[in-house]
Amino acid sequence: MGRGLERRRIFESVVDKKDFLVRLGEGLESAQCQCLAWAVMSNHYHLLVRVSSKPLSKLMSPLLNGYATQYNHRKKRSGYVFQNRYKSMPCDADNYLLELIRYIHLNPLKAKLVDNL
Repeated sequence: MGRGLERRRIFESVVDKKDFLVRLGEGLESAQCQCLAWAVMSNHYHLLVRVSSKPLSKLMSPLLNGYATQYNHRKKRSGYVFQNRYKSMPCDADNYLLELIRYIHLNPLKAKLVDNL
């Protein structure tokens, strides 16, 4: 999970979201990871990733640095885009995994960004 600096919008347009998701897809392949669930909100994102033998940073560093560089270029700005480092936590129980998937997929619904799933 990661959030925009000062909870600012970091996904303002379809172009922003597509850029992030394309980078995510490329990164998943490169880092040999699987994304089990995701949600891209206006000021934050959630990713549920199954890592391989490579560390999670092999996915996240190019994803977030590349996105921030292009975002700043598109918006004609400079500086940090994301607040702090991404938050990660291990998930080692099946019932917790299902709860995380449910939480991530319901996030846009709770925020009233979509009418239904």
